[in-house]
Amino acid sequence: MLTINGRLRLMRVRWHCPEEGSETPTDLFLDQMEATISEGVREMACRVNQDASSFKKAAANLYRTAHIRISKESLRQLVEAEGKSVLRQLQQGELRPDWTSEDCRSEQSPTRLYLGCDGVKVPLVTDEEKKKRRRGILAKRRRRGRRCKPLPRLRRGADCAYKDFKVAYLYDEPKRHRYVGVSAGNHEAAGRLMQRMGDHVELSRAQEKIALIDGAPWIRNQIEFHGLTENIGLDFYHLQDNAQKAKLSVFGEQSEEGKDWVSNLMHTFKHEGYPAAWELLAQTRGSLRSTRKREAIDRLAQYAAERRDMIRYPAFRERGWQIGSGPTEAECKTTTSRVKGRGRRWDSPNAEAMMALAALHDSGMWNQHWTTLDPERN
Repeated sequence: MLTINGRLRLMRVRWHCPEEGSETPTDLFLDQMEATISEGVREMACRVNQDASSFKKAAANLYRTAHIRISKESLRQLVEAEGKSVLRQLQQGELRPDWTSEDCRSEQSPTRLYLGCDGVKVPLVTDEEKKKRRRGILAKRRRRGRRCKPLPRLRRGADCAYKDFKVAYLYDEPKRHRYVGVSAGNHEAAGRLMQRMGDHVELSRAQEKIALIDGAPWIRNQIEFHGLTENIGLDFYHLQDNAQKAKLSVFGEQSEEGKDWVSNLMHTFKHEGYPAAWELLAQTRGSLRSTRKREAIDRLAQYAAERRDMIRYPAFRERGWQIGSGPTEAECKTTTSRVKGRGRRWDSPNAEAMMALAALHDSGMWNQHWTTLDPERN
């Protein structure tokens, strides 16, 4: 057994009875799952891997810091299996936060929870890349001229190099309570993920439920379909980003007039609301003669018009609610930090497992998982 104190070799007495079969009582005391790698090593391997750039480096760090020798391939299999176990426990509700919406009180005293969701691009191994790698391995074997163990059946790769994964995020006002979920599925899977997370923390019982999103229609549709909240706000900075794009087309990059125009427009959106900002856009368009510049204003106006019900910044600010989805954007970066980077390519289930470990840590449930053994983990 590989443990955090080194490798142990155990001698046990096995009892056998023709009627009852075999039994090794000591195994139940030493390790209920009869694992060859202890829970302590599994946790340490997952911790070290979280901040590593590769499994090779993680294995080297594990040996140098804890004198635990394990190959990069064994480490990869161990960490990915652990991530899949975490994902399974989260999906089945066996692992959930130790808090609910009742614990999320704001300074104004009502219970308040924010909901965010976004898609992230994850690099995957394509089917063509897998076939190319296999051809290289077979050619290398032929050059060696030795009989080798047959390769396992080739698993099908992705149909493109990047796929959209979904990250959902629940948090309270001071962000002392956080719950992160990930999914490799489509928008419907993301909706079910948000609903499941909401059930875990009793989102429906919160007095104030606010969703802050980047304006993607699929996110809003899923929130409304599952009845998570009616208070859906458009992220202020995504709206500002679209205003900046219009400014570049109309005024140019270095124009002071353009900077003042964006500042005035966003101030109007923030303090006076959509109708006043729409009037300002109409005035700007009327003063332009260039077709190209008018089209830029039209694109911004259309973007805002399609989301006018979510542009409620004065009302949100009056109630002390946030108007930016920055926490969700930041969480998307931390959740994908291990799977993104130079030379990193994944099978979809393995990438989802790695992100599940990051979500477990960011949700504050790391210790909770490692003190609850999953009998199916091995």
